Amino acid sequence: MAKKPEDISMLSFEKALAELEEIVTRLESGQAALEDSIALYERGAALKAHCEKTLKSAQEKIEKIVVAGNGKAKTEAASFD
Repeated sequence: MAKKPEDISMLSFEKALAELEEIVTRLESGQAALEDSIALYERGAALKAHCEKTLKSAQEKIEKIVVAGNGKAKTEAASFD
């Protein structure tokens, strides 16, 4: 019996990324049957969305301290562009 996949929303970023990498490897190998490939692709797309959401949330939380012209510290959202 196949193991039921974990709920994606409960996965840490690291676990979701590791599973996504495994899926990519399996799809690139071309060894999965068509129906399995479709299911893997759908799971991979959901994992990718979860990772992107987690990164966006982390980016919004990260702040950097900037010394203003008056010598006082202020915070501003970090930019990762």
